[in-house]
Amino acid sequence: MSEPTWHTVTVTIPLLSEEHARIAKQVLDVDRELQPHAVKRVLEVQGNNLIAKLSTLTIRLARLSTNAFLENIDLIVHTLDEFGTQ
Repeated sequence: MSEPTWHTVTVTIPLLSEEHARIAKQVLDVDRELQPHAVKRVLEVQGNNLIAKLSTLTIRLARLSTNAFLENIDLIVHTLDEFGTQ
């Protein structure tokens, strides 16, 4: 049986500060992928950027995972804008 082909999407989210990037990563780290056998997510902070690398077994899962990630980031950014420190 051959190795599966993984489709990878890398998303860089610039935030106001490194602290905001770390907070966003901590919030996202709590939620594990629903299909860990088919979706792998690696998050890292570089300066004020949150970088997400999403690897999936299908292109459809890449789209769905990326959409879900961006929806979560949108909520986190709005929350940081409302309640976070600059």
